[in-house]
Amino acid sequence: MRRVVVILAALTLSLGLIQGTAHAVPPNIPSASVAAAELAALTVAPESNQSSYDRSLFPHWITISGSCNTRETVLRRDGTGVVVNSSCYPTSGSWFSPYDGATWYAASDIDIDHLVALAEAWRSGAHAWTTAKRRSFANDLGNAQLWAVTDYVNQAKGDKDPAAWKPPLPSFWCTYARAWIDVKYEWGLTVDAAEKSELTAMLGHC
Repeated sequence: MRRVVVILAALTLSLGLIQGTAHAVPPNIPSASVAAAELAALTVAPESNQSSYDRSLFPHWITISGSCNTRETVLRRDGTGVVVNSSCYPTSGSWFSPYDGATWYAASDIDIDHLVALAEAWRSGAHAWTTAKRRSFANDLGNAQLWAVTDYVNQAKGDKDPAAWKPPLPSFWCTYARAWIDVKYEWGLTVDAAEKSELTAMLGHC
């Protein structure tokens, strides 16, 4: 159903001061042609169950390895020259935010964005999942679900889908659409009609 590639790279983390290797973007972003095929295969359905959403139903920022949680693992994975302390908190490094093209030098300026927001996932089928599956989704390191981005850009995005919000950089729309489609495909989530239409248009930037 979905790629079970979760966490393996994170197992190389150790306690103490460690230096990260930049990856720039999360793994397993498909080509435009693959993403188009995945989009065609997604079920189109109206969003539902919004009133019953609660963020606590998606346990997130769990421990991945040693003292490193999911957020810290992504910061190390996607940063450049990242050094962390014994608690795995980054003490130095830089992060390029692909959503807006900004570079930051303090981890506090970075949010880890759930590309497909937890509330969006809930409305698109995750309301029917077990808590264990929602936990896996909220901490998915094996797909392009978790992105290190400028904090206020992530806050502006909120839980909006591409029909309501797109990254400020049009040059990133192709990658964003390919990643979004793949996450929904790998997790068996639905898309609504407006969302599918916008994703199709965004693939036109590829």
